[in-house]
Amino acid sequence: MVDAVAKLAQLKGSVGRVIRGKPEAIELIVAALLARGHVLIEDVPGVGKTTLAQALARSLNLAFSRIQFTSDTLPSDVIGVSLWRAERGEFEFLPGPVFTNILLADEINRATPKTQAALLEAMNERTVTVEKTRYRLREPFMVLATQNPVEYLGTYPLPESQLDRFLLRLSLGYPSHDEELGLLRRGGVEDELEALAPVLDEGEMVELQARARAVRIAPQLLEYLLELVQRTRKHPSLALGVSTRGALALQRASQALALVEGREYVIPDDIARLAVPVLAHRMLLAGGELGEGWSRSESEREIIREILGVTPVPL
Repeated sequence: MVDAVAKLAQLKGSVGRVIRGKPEAIELIVAALLARGHVLIEDVPGVGKTTLAQALARSLNLAFSRIQFTSDTLPSDVIGVSLWRAERGEFEFLPGPVFTNILLADEINRATPKTQAALLEAMNERTVTVEKTRYRLREPFMVLATQNPVEYLGTYPLPESQLDRFLLRLSLGYPSHDEELGLLRRGGVEDELEALAPVLDEGEMVELQARARAVRIAPQLLEYLLELVQRTRKHPSLALGVSTRGALALQRASQALALVEGREYVIPDDIARLAVPVLAHRMLLAGGELGEGWSRSESEREIIREILGVTPVPL
């Protein structure tokens, strides 16, 4: 049996050698992977999103693919295409970049809704259907998608149904002064990224995912979690609250975070810590008066923080 505490500490340390000064983001992304979830990183370009995905894949000895989404990216560019082979008298399926372990969907909001939707089946069911044939994806499988909330020209905002497929929405932010200065002195992170050695393999990660699902969560904590979700459905600033899928996502993420922290049981802090990144993007603000982009995202986060502040915590 895999030593979860030691292995996950090694994994966080390995990724942290490249992505410095972001232990919270690294820990949450590792938890998302354990929970078999996907992550949307909403941030400006150049803060390390691609490097983070590559460091995670290298540390786990997993296959990595990257799609740079543009307005002319087609669904077949994501999932693959069937070509007729006259010499064999049959179609041959050529898998697309989605057939990997870690998929970086860069600037996903630049793709058209039809292309964005091509990822839905893969994210939800771990399968891809082409010409009535269903293909199963590799395990583990995670989509790390990015979008720049500042730019609007030539973008297609993700609909609520697609946002709901992401377990977490995070923002890395700029590094601290000292970390950025150190990065300049080192001349980048390419050498460190190339030097990363695997600390886990596919089988060990799949085993840890199963153990995350077995982490205990007490009945009173389920009541607390559900109370947070139900308060979003009654909030005056929201037209639509968090769905049951969102409640299940918060439960799975809390179990995974507990395992990352070295525990076999969930505590209230796990749920409170994950409430913003798990729930905020699953709500629909009432009207449009609260703004777009950064301001809209911050309004959503502030509502969850407000709900956390007024919801009694079980002792």
